[in-house]
Amino acid sequence: MQPKLDYMSETDPRERDTYQSQQLKNSKAVGVLWGVFTVCFAIINVVIFVQPHWLGDTQQSKGTGHFGLWQACRLVQDGQDVFCEGRLDDFNTITSSAFRAATVFVGLSVITIMLCISCMLLFFFFNSSTIFHVCGWMQLFCSICMLVGVLTFPAGWDSEVVKEVCGSEAKDYSPGQCEVRWAYILAIIGVCDCTVLAILAFVLGTRYVRLLPDQYVSNSSPKQGDTSINYISERHSLTSQKSNNNLQPPMLVPPICDPERFSEFSHRTGHSKSSWSRDDFESSINNYRL
Repeated sequence: MQPKLDYMSETDPRERDTYQSQQLKNSKAVGVLWGVFTVCFAIINVVIFVQPHWLGDTQQSKGTGHFGLWQACRLVQDGQDVFCEGRLDDFNTITSSAFRAATVFVGLSVITIMLCISCMLLFFFFNSSTIFHVCGWMQLFCSICMLVGVLTFPAGWDSEVVKEVCGSEAKDYSPGQCEVRWAYILAIIGVCDCTVLAILAFVLGTRYVRLLPDQYVSNSSPKQGDTSINYISERHSLTSQKSNNNLQPPMLVPPICDPERFSEFSHRTGHSKSSWSRDDFESSINNYRL
């Protein structure tokens, strides 16, 4: 099946320009939503990183407490106080090597998504397609780091600190008497969310290029910061309008008059009355038209 854009390129230029304008508006709207969801994912990523609620106790647990990437919290004094150990500035305080690895990868995802948001400011200075591709690669790397962190974290459930809360049944990828909590589930959702955002960024970056006809790309070289499709299409439409306005008007050429015909108009005689008719008058008038 032939793409709609190729079909429109073979039809009226006005219909093609209208179609491209509509598609550009839709792409801009989707791009704005992409940016909003990227900011929302960044907030979720930070919450996942700092909250110690990846794994927690249940009613059947041996002890009371909950665990995060780099914090192990336990309830003391009949559950009234919470004591947490583990600091980011000292990795030796993190209870398990698997927790340290998960902390590093999820921390990289947080840094990457923050850099991606910072790159959005470059939309005002560089080509939109290039920025979409850069952000797409950064979001893909962010989702991979988050995925590695999600898969690495359960490998630390066999540590002694976890067994004090979850029982001796706790081992790698088996929580024992504990259960996964909302932060771990939110991290899994975040992996899917970031992957979808990365794919959408690649689609938007490619769509901005495909909406531009080949002759516009080859004949147009806009300045830096003005490489959007709107600029090129508007400039092309203005150029076409100017070329149409520069068309020369038709030249009027007076008819070659017959002297005898001129004398008939000047001196009204019986001969002129009989020979002159409306058809001759209209034909003489039409001679003035080119």
